[in-house]
Amino acid sequence: MKRSIPNILTLSNLLCGLLAINLIFDDEINLALLFVVIGTVFDFFDGFAARMLKVQGELGKQLDSLADMVTFGVVPGFLLLHTANYSWANEHWLEGNPTTLLIGACCLLIPLFSALRLAKFNIDERQASGFIGLPTPANTLFIGSLVWLIYNNQAPSFLENEWVLAGIGLLSSLLLVAPIPLFALKFKNFTFKDNWIRYVFIAICLILVISFGVIAVPFIIIIYILMSVLDNKKQD
Repeated sequence: MKRSIPNILTLSNLLCGLLAINLIFDDEINLALLFVVIGTVFDFFDGFAARMLKVQGELGKQLDSLADMVTFGVVPGFLLLHTANYSWANEHWLEGNPTTLLIGACCLLIPLFSALRLAKFNIDERQASGFIGLPTPANTLFIGSLVWLIYNNQAPSFLENEWVLAGIGLLSSLLLVAPIPLFALKFKNFTFKDNWIRYVFIAICLILVISFGVIAVPFIIIIYILMSVLDNKKQD
């Protein structure tokens, strides 16, 4: 029975992704983003449960990537595309002009590069304890927080420009496959010596989220990348 617990959590993540996609099509963006957050929680605890129960296996690894492709690959692409489409007064991007086609294509690069990133993760032994390239859940939280700010009228006006959204889609896609080593929130033990960067990062996250709410999320992702780069230089 215990071998099924991580897989149940992974499938719960997948279900959250499917519900989020359906809600995006219904223009229920805030509710879609809520399911993304819930899916992120399931994604964290499926790996944690597998390690704690010592039931890690190839099935769980492959299932996790398939679930992540939906929740953290397809969903952010559709979120960004839907937001760009919203700026065109709901004109469908495929029925527009070459400009809308180009911008829409930039948004849909996210699912394509997410698939590439997840496939590389599964065969790259260097990513057993960390990541190379921005993890898909982090990228989704980055995209999702920006979309939330736009739909809740808390974003600066420039962020609603469709070309800016296209640039975000392109940049985030490249970050997914960028050769940048990033630390993972995986605890093999709980000593501060071995996990100081994780504890410091979690503390920063809590302080920023409590102080600024959703506005802090994009900055947290940037801080995550910068802390990883600095840690890499320190180890060199």
